[in-house]
Amino acid sequence: MSLWTSLEPASTTVAPGDTTTVRLRLRNTGDVVDEYHFVPVGDVAPYITLEPSSIRLFPGTTGLLQLTVAPPRTPDATAGPHPYGVQVVPTEQTDSATVAEGNVSFTPFTEVRTELVPPTVKGRFRGRPKLAIDNLGNTPLTVSLSGNDNGDALSYELLPASVQIQPGRAAFVKAKLKPRQIIWLGQKQERPYALALQRSGTTPLDTEGTYVQRGFLPLWLATLMSILLALAITFAVLWFAYQPSLRSLAREQPQSVAARAIPTVEPSKPPALPSEPAAPVPSAPVGESPAGSEEEGGGGSDGEKEKKEEEPAEPVENTAAVAVTKLNERSPGRHICYRAYVRGTGWQDPVCDGITSGTEGQDRPVESINIAVSGTARVSANGFIENTDWEPAWKSVENLKDLYIGTPDKDVFMRGMAISVGEGSVCVTARVHSQEWLEKACSEPGGYKFGGTLSKDLALEAFKLIV
Repeated sequence: MSLWTSLEPASTTVAPGDTTTVRLRLRNTGDVVDEYHFVPVGDVAPYITLEPSSIRLFPGTTGLLQLTVAPPRTPDATAGPHPYGVQVVPTEQTDSATVAEGNVSFTPFTEVRTELVPPTVKGRFRGRPKLAIDNLGNTPLTVSLSGNDNGDALSYELLPASVQIQPGRAAFVKAKLKPRQIIWLGQKQERPYALALQRSGTTPLDTEGTYVQRGFLPLWLATLMSILLALAITFAVLWFAYQPSLRSLAREQPQSVAARAIPTVEPSKPPALPSEPAAPVPSAPVGESPAGSEEEGGGGSDGEKEKKEEEPAEPVENTAAVAVTKLNERSPGRHICYRAYVRGTGWQDPVCDGITSGTEGQDRPVESINIAVSGTARVSANGFIENTDWEPAWKSVENLKDLYIGTPDKDVFMRGMAISVGEGSVCVTARVHSQEWLEKACSEPGGYKFGGTLSKDLALEAFKLIV
């Protein structure tokens, strides 16, 4: 071998979000002038920058190469040791190619994001919110949960009461809130509460919400019943106070000593009732047609229009732009959200910042992709399609707008995609049919990166994006 290498130091440690520097010494032990090219290899290769990318050495001379390791502060930078290497490829003596091996350890960091869904719940006897917990750190997260409020007016039931969440994943905890006292009659009351997330050795993280407790009987119904009861009592008082008394005016006739002959009188016939006069029919004024008649050539009186029922508003589709807008409102900055149109199932729900979209091992290719970003000025992309290779032109949209590539519901799968952002870099990790996940690839600032396969018989099944 005509080549000698040495990494200094061979092992190093760096915190995600920071950088560390490693030097590679290289000596040409051969007898010819040679130029050496360097390529980082390993799981952390996307985080390694080489300066310079090649060195030309005379026989017996030594060169120095600087490696900068800069892992991002994301769940993908898993805490712990990560072996890596730098492949040295000579231009002249290609059989002397070698790999200088080293090890870098990423320190652990914890970042948790919580959200109550919905933040305000209403009910008479109970409320059922959900607590969403996102583990944005690079280590598994184990937490226990509890509920509290100022006046101890609520009781809490949490399922589950403790959870363990892997890096980059999320969990939902179902909560059941019960008021300790029922409001039988009266106005609704707002009861602020908090669900506390407790990690070992740390201060509890509270997520605040509001439970609006309604009365058992609505106020309008109680008012109506009170009015009816008052009317009933008033009617009963008046009935008993002004009840008319009845007395008979009949008198007993005294008996006569001698019976008299009472002449019979034939009753007269009742008078005939007069016949009811017929109602007069009003005559129409001269020059006016009778009511209800239609004028010649007309279709009815002026001013009468048919009222059209308003059509119900269509529901808003849960696109990548909707997801990135909500995420940017909660945590302003650089974000990327995306979703895949999977054959046989349609559009999936959008995911963000390195979460997997698509399927794994189900033989369901991706036919189309929807992408949206924030904090990167714009996003541009082009799809690598089954039979036509690249799409006719790049597509580009600004922040918080939807970008679509591919052909959904056309039974034409995607083999890959190329993506670029206006500011900073973007990283792509892809998985194609019958293969494992490919290595993560990151673009240079302002450049683009391809994720997928160039083979015409393999389809893109899943992918992850980070900005």
